[in-house]
Amino acid sequence: MGIGLYTVRAILDLLGVVDYGIYNVVGGVVAMFSFVNGTLATSSQRYFSIELAKGDLNRLNKWFCLNITVFSVFILIFVVIAESIGLWFVNTQMTIPPERMSAANCVYQFSILSFCISFISIPYNALIIAHERMSAFAYISIIEALMKLGIVFVLMYISWDKLITYSILMLITSISITLSYVVYCHRKFIESKFALYWDKSEIRELLSFSGWHLFGTFSVVVRSQGINILINMFFNPAINAARAIAYQIYGAVTQFSENFLVAVKPQIYKGYAQNDYIALNKLIIRSTYLCTFLMAILVFPILANSSFVLELWLKEVPNYAIAFTQLVLINGIIDSASGPLTVSILATGRIRKYELTVATLFILNLPLSYIFLKLGAEPTTTMLVSIFISLVVFFARAYILSKKLNLPLSKYFIIFLRITFGLIVIWVSIYYTIYDTAYSFLTLVYQSIIVVILTTLVYTMFVFDKNDVKYIFSLIKSKIKK
Repeated sequence: MGIGLYTVRAILDLLGVVDYGIYNVVGGVVAMFSFVNGTLATSSQRYFSIELAKGDLNRLNKWFCLNITVFSVFILIFVVIAESIGLWFVNTQMTIPPERMSAANCVYQFSILSFCISFISIPYNALIIAHERMSAFAYISIIEALMKLGIVFVLMYISWDKLITYSILMLITSISITLSYVVYCHRKFIESKFALYWDKSEIRELLSFSGWHLFGTFSVVVRSQGINILINMFFNPAINAARAIAYQIYGAVTQFSENFLVAVKPQIYKGYAQNDYIALNKLIIRSTYLCTFLMAILVFPILANSSFVLELWLKEVPNYAIAFTQLVLINGIIDSASGPLTVSILATGRIRKYELTVATLFILNLPLSYIFLKLGAEPTTTMLVSIFISLVVFFARAYILSKKLNLPLSKYFIIFLRITFGLIVIWVSIYYTIYDTAYSFLTLVYQSIIVVILTTLVYTMFVFDKNDVKYIFSLIKSKIKK
């Protein structure tokens, strides 16, 4: 996370606000297709984890081979669309300075290649997670972060077009990480050996699950990259840069809780496959509390002194960057509460009504934001729309899951109320004591430690289940004695 935040600061300084905005908005056109990437990654993880829970490695190998075969077809479809409709959109519909149009086209082509290569890594990544080899997942992630740090130092010493160079180096990083996943799986898992496999009934099953989830994931991309393009149509690339900075912070912070969720996913899938619903419900509730807690201990120190953090982090803070950062982090806490609910619903495989409901709500971000911007609203209004819809989506997910796993809906309302009460207590305490008072790095560190302690105490007292708290304390005591 630390490396990620530093590289954003350095890349913004090296590329400049306009080029950084161009990279994010042009790359965003390719990222619009990442809904396919996310959908197939979820499908792979679900099927791999369930077959592992059943102990059928032969069947697991067939699903692995089938996934790679289907993914190859999707790559061909993606390239055709990206090189036709996508290329037309970049060159005719986007607000890009004429003198940077050729560089923008280079960025677009390298982004397409990078996307295709990372696409191949999905089944291998899913296999590692299904086996719960989190150490491998962690080491490869660290290598990726270090390679991105190396890109910063390369850009410092070159005189050629830095935007094009940056996109080439990001492509090289993508190739290296994909190779890491492939090599690790071939050495550790016998079921990762690929042979062309095609079974119509299994493909129908995979596409049936993936098709509905595809619609749901597409709606999330519309909310993020669609709004990014919408802002570009109403404003200039500098506003895109401000929003991109906010989402870089969001990405670094949410990675903390999302990686926790990555570790929980196979356990949820396996729990459902083994019909252990009592343990599964406990895991869902605990995961919901922990996801929001892990977000809160990073979000609140930033919210407490957003302006100072951004001024310390960036050499030049674009307009709206502070407001975007605060709003996107609030949105992130709300979304983190929905993570375990989403994984649990996907585990059931019966997702048509769920995806229709949630996707429709998420897609509403685009028309509602367009209406507000057309009426002259500030660009940050798009985040307020997103926050409101995220709240509605949480309750929609809770309602659907309560029907699928026979868990009383009232239990989810209690979860939401406990989390909301805890977050309000933390925010009110910060606002009336240390909000926006940091004047040096040491002050920021000191205040951040206070906020983390406060967040931990509030969650311990008001949010976490008392039996879980007792267990954690007994575990800590035993470790101290040892």
